[in-house]
Amino acid sequence: MDNPFQVITDAFAPEYQINLSIQGLDGSIMLTLSNGGRVVAKRMISAEQRNDPKRLNRLVQSIQFGIAIEQGHCAMAILETMTDGDNRSLPPPPLKRQHRPAIRL
Repeated sequence: MDNPFQVITDAFAPEYQINLSIQGLDGSIMLTLSNGGRVVAKRMISAEQRNDPKRLNRLVQSIQFGIAIEQGHCAMAILETMTDGDNRSLPPPPLKRQHRPAIRL
């Protein structure tokens, strides 16, 4: 079985600082991802999730999905990328339009 902490680290390490802290006697841990001093995601991981490779993989994908949505990616494009199984990277999020006041003549 893969080390669950390594799985988490491999999934997020290039882009985010990772903090894993023990939360209780039940074996739950708190995952905090930050970037540039800003918390990007925070998730409680139960011992059951951590010790089941399929559940851990779904948890990692869920976190990645949430981050991508927050960054402005299209939900359908994210789901398509996730279900392709080839771990392609997402295209950059669309540029946000700046509101321009209407000009009346």
